[in-house]
Amino acid sequence: MGDSRRRRPRLVAENRYRKPQKRKAAPRRRKASRRRGTGRRRSEGLVMGTLRRLFEWMLRLVWGFGWRITAIVVVMVGLATAYVYTTLPPVSELLDGRARGSVTMLDAEGEVFAWRGDQFGGVVTANTVSPHLKNAVVATEDKRFYMHPGIDPIGIASAIRINLSEGRGPLSGHGGSTITQQTAKLLCLGVEYDKAEWDSEAEYVADCRRTSLWRKVKEAVFALAMEAKYSKDQILSIYLNRAYMGGGAYGAEAAAQRYFGKHAAEVDAAEGAMLAGLLTAPSTLAPTNNLERSQARAATVLRLMTEQGYLTKAQARQARSDPATLSEAAEARAGGYFADWVMASGPEFFTRDTTEDVIISTTLDRRIQSAAEDAMKTVFEDKVREGSKAQAAIVVMSADGAVRAMVGGRKTKVTGAFNRATMAKRQTGSAFKPFVYATALELGYTHNATVVDEPYCQDIPGSGRWCPENYTGKHYGRVTLAEALRNSLNIPAVKVSESVGRELVRKVASEFGIESDLADGPALALGASESTLLEMTGAYAGILNGGSSVTPYGLVDLRLQGDDEPVMGATGGIGERVIREPAARELIYMMHKVVAGGTGKRARLPDREAAGKTGTTQAARDAWFLGFTADYVAGVWMGYDDNTPLEGVTGGGLPAEIWRETMLGVHEGLPPRPLPMLRPSERDAPRGNQRLRQPERAPENGVERLLRNLLGGGN
Repeated sequence: MGDSRRRRPRLVAENRYRKPQKRKAAPRRRKASRRRGTGRRRSEGLVMGTLRRLFEWMLRLVWGFGWRITAIVVVMVGLATAYVYTTLPPVSELLDGRARGSVTMLDAEGEVFAWRGDQFGGVVTANTVSPHLKNAVVATEDKRFYMHPGIDPIGIASAIRINLSEGRGPLSGHGGSTITQQTAKLLCLGVEYDKAEWDSEAEYVADCRRTSLWRKVKEAVFALAMEAKYSKDQILSIYLNRAYMGGGAYGAEAAAQRYFGKHAAEVDAAEGAMLAGLLTAPSTLAPTNNLERSQARAATVLRLMTEQGYLTKAQARQARSDPATLSEAAEARAGGYFADWVMASGPEFFTRDTTEDVIISTTLDRRIQSAAEDAMKTVFEDKVREGSKAQAAIVVMSADGAVRAMVGGRKTKVTGAFNRATMAKRQTGSAFKPFVYATALELGYTHNATVVDEPYCQDIPGSGRWCPENYTGKHYGRVTLAEALRNSLNIPAVKVSESVGRELVRKVASEFGIESDLADGPALALGASESTLLEMTGAYAGILNGGSSVTPYGLVDLRLQGDDEPVMGATGGIGERVIREPAARELIYMMHKVVAGGTGKRARLPDREAAGKTGTTQAARDAWFLGFTADYVAGVWMGYDDNTPLEGVTGGGLPAEIWRETMLGVHEGLPPRPLPMLRPSERDAPRGNQRLRQPERAPENGVERLLRNLLGGGN
């Protein structure tokens, strides 16, 4: 038994035929590697699936919110559009949007020569204006105007792209606005001007033109409402009537009349292109400011019209070869200074601040105006050194004070400039002397009364000793009053003034229209006082008309457009008598001698009598010549704005020549007429040593008696 329990070794055969036992095979590397790759793929697929499901969830979320928000926005825009729709008035109430009225000025012949204020030529429609103008506006401002619903997404995207590419903000520069949106802006989104709310109209307009994202949204809503309320042509009609086109012209009709002297229905392709081109920058591109720049812009508009099929290449080529030009009235701009003066001198509520359309008939004679402008140009081109900044002014008027021409400076084609004829107060110099002698003649002295030209001095309280000198530095002994005036002698003028009483001289000059403060001392006689050229010319007109004062005027009558009866009449004319007519006739004779052979001989006219007086102030800071024929009075001033002395210029020089050139043009075609002056006999001798005392004469008239009672006459 013991042996049987002992385990015996297995036989080889048993080992050979024994069923093999199962063993765990060692893991193969390849299979293990495959299982790891599969796991990674499963992990990556799980991540991607999760992300995909997350994206789909977010997409559904965005879509869910998006369409709801979009629906809300659409509803809100629709409600806002519907509300604006209900507030829009009829088209007829939107065609004239000016806050101010216009002033149209007519010359003496009844022709328009100037516009001021906000000009509105009348209502036009998209169907009544020239097709060329209508097409030019659409081609330039909104080529898809007849296709979009009021806003143009394509145009907006293009504008944003251009703005960003040019380094600006998306809303700065190009706006991509449609004509409808521009019209909405012109309407200020329905907000009307209220003086109580805005400090000024300019502030209101600036707010209307302000650009912001919220403003653009409101503008888009307003545009959509307009598209729903009005037809495309009605919207275009509003735009064509309200758009500012430079030169004070609002609307196509006013602009066509302003620049071309014709109706908007009559403009050709070149003119239509020029008008459409103004819409980009009206003030800068206005042909009255820079015709060449305006024509260049019109050429661009013609190209756009050709590209969009509104013009054939042949038509565009013809328009470019014959560009639009200004009408004669617009090009000449005759009376720019004159028109400014009328506007400044008329009632403010009918001129500068008018809310009505006003028609003003004036005294301007454009033929005379052209003569004055040509004279100024000729003398400065031929006789003044190049680069000189010397200035000059001219006034021409009739004997009753009706101003026929006015030039306020060397640049004659201007508006709103400093007017040296009406605004510049300058010392008058010897041009004042006729009023000294007018006083003496009124008191009974004659042209051949004598005065001694000799050294003369006065002690002036507070100023010391004053000794006037003649321009030549010489003395001429006993001379007649006519000789003293003819040669513009200073000492005799002072003696006469002091003898008759300088207060009386001041009063006579003042009543003739020299309203400026007159000097108190004896230098009054030598023109130490200041005055304007308009005042001085008006005072000389009083001498020509026989001794009555005049108030210079340019306004004949003023009426509202459409009314037959004027609201007001002339603002000036002949006033009270200042000196007797015989005294005035004798003074004219003395002034005729100044031109015939005295200091004013360079002003002589070849075919008619003239009278006048030169004037040169201390250090030649001012030079004057004023004078008249039987038909017209003219005054010329020359000097520097900064009071720089003139070099080699006296009143008998260049001013006299400007006066002569002016009067040659003024009297062209007019028959010569004699001056209304005394014509003394050659046998009349000087009145000896009259000693400037009051001689025996006819009884005093009322004016003289009043003057002597108030102020006294002196011997």
